[in-house]
Amino acid sequence: MEWSKGLLGFAAGLLLAVTTAPVGVSGAVFLLPVQVSVLGVPSPAVTPTNLLYNVVAGPGALLRHWRAGRLGGPLTRLLVAGTVPGVVIGAVIRVFAVPGPQVFRLLVAALLLPLGLWLWLRTVRPAPPSTHDQPSPRTTTSLALAVGIAGGIYGIGGGSLLGPILVGRGTPITAVAPAALASTFVTSVIGAATYALLSLATTGAVAPDWLLGLSCGAGGLLGGYLGARLQPHLPETALRLLLGTLATGVGALYAAQILA
Repeated sequence: MEWSKGLLGFAAGLLLAVTTAPVGVSGAVFLLPVQVSVLGVPSPAVTPTNLLYNVVAGPGALLRHWRAGRLGGPLTRLLVAGTVPGVVIGAVIRVFAVPGPQVFRLLVAALLLPLGLWLWLRTVRPAPPSTHDQPSPRTTTSLALAVGIAGGIYGIGGGSLLGPILVGRGTPITAVAPAALASTFVTSVIGAATYALLSLATTGAVAPDWLLGLSCGAGGLLGGYLGARLQPHLPETALRLLLGTLATGVGALYAAQILA
C-alpha cells in the first residue's frame, strides 16, 4: 500500500469519526464509498475492510464513554444480542450470494432519507410527550438483527441505521450513542473474523485490506475519542439535528449514486 493512500485513509477515518461519534455512528457508512471510489478497494473485500475499521476505531469512543460512566446497560445488551447473529448471516450472504451494490444503495436511500427528515421535524416540532413511545425490547432486538445482517453484507456501522430510529422514537441520544457504538464494535469483531474464516474456503478478494483498514481505523480511533469527548458539551437538540443531518446526507448520497 502506498503511503499516500494510507495517509488519506487515516485522514478520512479521523474526520468521519470525530463528526459521527457524538451521535453513536462509527462513520463506516460514509467510509464505504470513499474506499470504493477513492481508495480503490475491490468488492467484496471492501466489506471486511470496513469492519476492520470499526474494530480499530471503536475503542477510542468506547473508552471515553466508559470513563464517563455511560457504557453498558440494557440497551447495549439488546443491540448486541441482535447484531451479533445478524452479522454472521450477512457475511455468509455477502460471500455466497453477493448482492449487488445497487440494491444496498436503494435500501439505504429509501430508509435514511425519510428517516433523517422525520428526525429533523420531530426535533424542530416535538410531538406531544404521550407519542414518544420507546420501542419494546423485542422490537429493539429484531431491529438490531436486521441491522446486523446489513452490516455483515456491506460492512456499515449499525449506528447509522439504529440511531435515527431509536432517537426518533424517544430514546435519549446520550443512551443511544454508547450503546450503538458498543454493538457496532462487537459486531465488527465477529464480522471481520467471519470474513477471515470464509476467505480460507473461497477464492477472490474476500479477506480485508489489512493495512488500509488499520490506517483508516487509526484515524477513527483518535477521532472517535475526540467525538465522544465532545458529546456532553453539545445540547440534545443539536445532537438530534446532527444525527438527522447525517441520516439525510447518507440517504441523499446513495440516492445520487443510483441516479448517476
